[in-house]
Formats: sequence, C-alpha cells, structure tokens
Amino acid sequence: MTTATPLVILADIGGTNTRVALADGTALRMDTVRRFSNAEYHARGQDIAHVLADYLAQTGASVSGVCVAAAGPVQDGVATMTNLDWVIDAPKLRAATGATRVAILNDLQAQGQALEHIPAANLRRVIDGPVKPGASMLVVGLGTGVNAAPAHAVAGGRLVPPSECGHVTMAIRTEEDFRLARFVEATLKANGDVPHAGVEEVLAGRGLANLHAFAAHERGQPGGLNSAEVLQALAAGDATAVEAARLYVHVLGQILADLALIHLPYGGVFLIGGMSRAMAPHFQRFNLEAAFREPRRVDLLQKDFSVSVVEDDYAALTGCAVFLNGSV
Repeated sequence: MTTATPLVILADIGGTNTRVALADGTALRMDTVRRFSNAEYHARGQDIAHVLADYLAQTGASVSGVCVAAAGPVQDGVATMTNLDWVIDAPKLRAATGATRVAILNDLQAQGQALEHIPAANLRRVIDGPVKPGASMLVVGLGTGVNAAPAHAVAGGRLVPPSECGHVTMAIRTEEDFRLARFVEATLKANGDVPHAGVEEVLAGRGLANLHAFAAHERGQPGGLNSAEVLQALAAGDATAVEAARLYVHVLGQILADLALIHLPYGGVFLIGGMSRAMAPHFQRFNLEAAFREPRRVDLLQKDFSVSVVEDDYAALTGCAVFLNGSV
C-alpha cells in the first residue's frame, strides 16, 4: 500500500509580491502558483498570514506543512521583512494554515536549497569551468538587494547558512574603483543615508542607477536615471549606459572572485534575481570571465569554478519544498 505524499503550502515573499503554491513533497504544482500584491495587504493592515489564509480559502486545499522564504533576515525562527513591517513566526503561520510542520527561511537560503533541483534548461552557463558533484555551491542574489551564501552538502540535503554579505564593502582595486566608492558615499550622504559603499549600492537595482550616475559624473553629464531607464538606454546603445554596464560587470567579477576564494564552490556559482538575468546578456561583451579569473597568488580562479545564471522564477518555492521535505 502506497502512502500519499503530504500536501504543503509554500510562499516566496518578495519586496513587492508574494508567490504562493502547493507541492507534493519536493514536486511543485506549477498550476497552483498564484501571485499576491504585498501593498494591497499592507494597506489593509494585513500580512502574510492573511495571504496564506486567502490562498487556502480560494483553493480549498488542506495542508500538513508550510514553508515561507522571506526577503529579510531570519533570527531565532522569526523573519523580519526588509521592505515591509511584516514579522513572521511559526505560531502565525500555523494559525493561518493549520499546518503541523512549519519552516521559515531567508529567500536566499530557499534559493540555495533549490540548486540541485533546477532543470538544466533553466540554467545559463556564463563562465565555463569544472563542476564537482556533491561539492559546495555558492548562490548569489542580485535583485532589489544583494546577498550570497554557500550551500554545503550535509546528511539529507544542503545546509545554507544565513548571510547579509550584500552590505560588505565593495572591492576597490583601481583608481576608478576608488572614485566610484567615494562617489557612492557622497551620494548616500547627500540623501541622508549611511555613507557606506557596500556591494548592494553598486550591484542591486539601485546600484546600476548609482553606476550610471557615476559614469555621467565622470563624463561631466547629468545623471538621474533609475535602473529600468538605464537598461532601456543600454539597449538603445547610449554610451553612458554602456559605461555603467561595463562597471557593473567589472565590480561583479571582483566580488564573485572574492566569494569563490572564501567559500570554494567546486559545485558551481549560481546567480539569481532580476539583475542577474537583466545583465546576463552583457557578461560576455564586458568580459565577466576575465574579471573573475584575475590572477591571484593561488591559481584556483584560473582553473576552477563555473558560474551560471538561474532563469527560474519559482526556484525559491522549490527550495522551500525541498527544505520542508527534508525536515520530516
């Protein structure tokens, strides 16, 4: 007699929208994926508990487990959203869903859990290199924010530790890098923000806008474009936008090289998020591989590691399912 796989509910809570879906074990039911506007719930004084309750009411599903991936730090089993005043804990999720198993992950941790479960068709290799099965991997999120974490093989799955490394200081290797860091600091200070040239300030969505503003400043031109406008200008061949893209790839290559030496991801480096997908077509043009494989005292960067872009919008949901399935 075969025992039915327990049905679970999953949520990927971003800064703007929340994706919710059902899964049988680790198998995501693609026809159940639905998107909810966080702003609409927030305006009514509601949060993720109401999103999940509404989803279950709409679908009529009964679930035994719930796992959410939150765009914010998770500490002692409690997630605090970075761009919303939502606080998420197990009692709240259990009350909203009736689930007996509850898990709360940072969104990057969920992406790391998903890595070995993403179809090959949804992976775009941007730097070739050897891949050792079962070895540590590195997931790097480039989107509204920036973060990265290793995914280590352990008994029963992968361990993806929490991280907030998007706020480490950007790499400074050249005189241009130094001028960029000072420009970012001055811009932040003028806006009343903490004047720290962190990685997020140059590689997140707003980072591309900062790079364009710097490139315009270097040329004695006005800036002021947001990231979407910079991407549009880049597609049109605008010289300042092209320079911003070159800077983006240069800085990214340096950061990935540093992270690769810290974590030794012989199983591969995986870029996720909207900025990684938006900038992927420009990686070869501006030679991401050369920036990444810069000679160091050790030769690891010259002969090891591969880099791929994850082109799967539902990877975080899959990661939630994988993690919850392993916690049985």
